Amino acid sequence: MVALGLFVWFIAGDVASNPQDDVTAPDGVQTFDVASASHTTDTVQYPQDPPVGGPHDPTPIACGVYDAPIRNENATHALEHGAVWITYRPDLSASDVSDLNGFGRQSEIIVSPYPNLDSAVVISSWGTQLRLAAVDDAVIDQFIRAFKNQTAPEAAATC
Repeated sequence: MVALGLFVWFIAGDVASNPQDDVTAPDGVQTFDVASASHTTDTVQYPQDPPVGGPHDPTPIACGVYDAPIRNENATHALEHGAVWITYRPDLSASDVSDLNGFGRQSEIIVSPYPNLDSAVVISSWGTQLRLAAVDDAVIDQFIRAFKNQTAPEAAATC
């Protein structure tokens, strides 16, 4: 019983010192209206690159870390389920890629290289996107807390 009391005290103290309600979006986030969430097996030309939503493949990609580019249409389906997709330029340093891959160990996160990306890192969720000139763990974490499972039509579905 004492152990249970100590456990509850520890958890209560942790929640009080690390509030989970701080979900302010980082500066620079762009928002987009997404008109469709329909399924298609066709290749889609998205208005954003990487995409932030729209028609997508019926099969979502599994969340996790990829060392090669992934198909937009499958990643977009994962975004519909509430995932956050972290894309990066393939020429990013091994150290920075390793740092980003750490985020991919979290649930509902996808990390992959993205050819011809105009920023070092682009973080996307359904209808939102943030472009970064360099890896910034604090900003990436803030984006994830603000948008993972928040803006998607089928938020909290598995990817």
